[in-house]
Amino acid sequence: MDALRQIDGWPAGRKAAGAVRVDGRRQTRGETTTRLPWASVSKLVSALAVLVAAEEGIVELDEPAGPPGSTVRHLLAHTSGLPFEGTSPIGRPGQRRVYSNAGFGVLGPLGTAAELVGDAGSGVEGTLDDLLAVGRELLAPTVVAAETLAEAAAIQFPGLPGILPGFGRQEPNDWGLGMELRDSKSPHWTGSRNSEQTFGHFGRSGTFLWVDPEPGIALACLTDLEFGGWAKRAWPELSDAVLEELSR
Repeated sequence: MDALRQIDGWPAGRKAAGAVRVDGRRQTRGETTTRLPWASVSKLVSALAVLVAAEEGIVELDEPAGPPGSTVRHLLAHTSGLPFEGTSPIGRPGQRRVYSNAGFGVLGPLGTAAELVGDAGSGVEGTLDDLLAVGRELLAPTVVAAETLAEAAAIQFPGLPGILPGFGRQEPNDWGLGMELRDSKSPHWTGSRNSEQTFGHFGRSGTFLWVDPEPGIALACLTDLEFGGWAKRAWPELSDAVLEELSR
């Protein structure tokens, strides 16, 4: 895939990018077997773990968890009232979309993040191959039912405004269960060619994974360069180039 050559010009030292299709075909470029931090992309793994636990009856999405009045669903959807960091609520559950690492920290003790290296919100380290495996799972689920994944990628507590880290206030700032939803958000870290059904996550470590069900593709990147202005430019450009190439 020629579009992946764009990463050669990125300012990161170590970098890799790849696409996987719903039928399992993959194309990659860069250091695909180098382990790098996923930062907040870890939340996708934690969300999958919670969904598996919910299907197995270990937890229920609407059982109490976190601050009074909050549930597992609130924690996954960043509406528990917890701040980015800390344990003191700054609002009532379901009233605002407040991106919260602390909320995912609460999920760890529920027994749903045993395989994480570190905390449930940002502790995963792995290779691009690992990240593409997550993308493939989110395209064509095998560890959870398709209906469960569809719920996770659907808007939870619709209409709430909030701050999308790095991209400012969004109204609405729609979110699924651990998965950030593109919808019509602007600006955004995905491309202008991505459908509104796109979902995924990006991390401060210079990492992202998005899944676009419309063309049936997931795109991921790993770098050793912290998220910043370079990523705001490079990621949408890469996304658009990949989708444009696939449309030919």
